[in-house]
Amino acid sequence: MGLTPKQFRELENRVSGRRGSKPREDLILTGSEVAAGCVILGIDPSLRGTGYGFIRTGKPNSTAIDHGTIVCPARWQRSRCLVQIAATLRDLIKKHHPELCVVEGLFFAQNLKTAITMGEARGAGLVAAAEAGMPIYEIAPRKVKQAIVGYGAASKNAVAKMVQRMLQLDEVPASDAADALALALTYAGSGNLLVGGAVKPI
Repeated sequence: MGLTPKQFRELENRVSGRRGSKPREDLILTGSEVAAGCVILGIDPSLRGTGYGFIRTGKPNSTAIDHGTIVCPARWQRSRCLVQIAATLRDLIKKHHPELCVVEGLFFAQNLKTAITMGEARGAGLVAAAEAGMPIYEIAPRKVKQAIVGYGAASKNAVAKMVQRMLQLDEVPASDAADALALALTYAGSGNLLVGGAVKPI
């Protein structure tokens, strides 16, 4: 007799003793529930320059573990860029062992080609994170700026400078890396954002 996916999960829960428990991907941890020492990966996707940032949560301040930009030259075909993004993130994930991932949410783009290209880069990052089995969340760019700078239309430079201050970095991070770190920092303190549904599981 065949089992539906729901029946299989219920049977699996009964066998493991997790009666009534929900799969981890159905949960959203609030900022107050993210334990100190949790490693969070932020990804700011772009075909030519995907930013990444790893932070370790702590009280009173989180700390930066690693950050940078996955640069793909203009002469590269899109397919090669997507491989580079996914492969680099896989290596970084294996190195730093993040417990969850936060990516930039979808935004309105007037240019359809730009939207498709951004979506492809975002997909490459999502695949790398999903393969590692970690929960993945998204936050809209304006919500991140609001959380970090206090202004939803803040400039990239303002975000980068505030990220430098919050993480006590020696230098202002590059814009793409700063945006990725900002995503991770926003999730680490996301309690208020969850109320309005700004943090969404993927």
